[in-house]
Amino acid sequence: MPTYEYKCDSCGYIFEELQSIKDDPLSKCPKCGGKVQRLIGPGAGLIFKGSGFYLTDYKKSNTSPSTSGGNGNAKKTEPAAPPKAEKSSTGDNKPKS
Repeated sequence: MPTYEYKCDSCGYIFEELQSIKDDPLSKCPKCGGKVQRLIGPGAGLIFKGSGFYLTDYKKSNTSPSTSGGNGNAKKTEPAAPPKAEKSSTGDNKPKS
């Protein structure tokens, strides 16, 4: 339920009242019984719930800053290529029998 702020026109008393959105605005001051007006408040801050609101929710990689333990600047290294088979120095590629 939202909290509404009111100001009395007669005595200037400012107070807050917790009311349902469906409730009618208050009309009488609790101190002097004068007429009150509902003030326009700043509103509430945004609340983000669920995934998808952070940069890390969009990027799924092997080297994320939270899992690598580093500062997030680690580069991904390629695996080394397998060694090539050496040709025999005699030029004889036939299997030995």
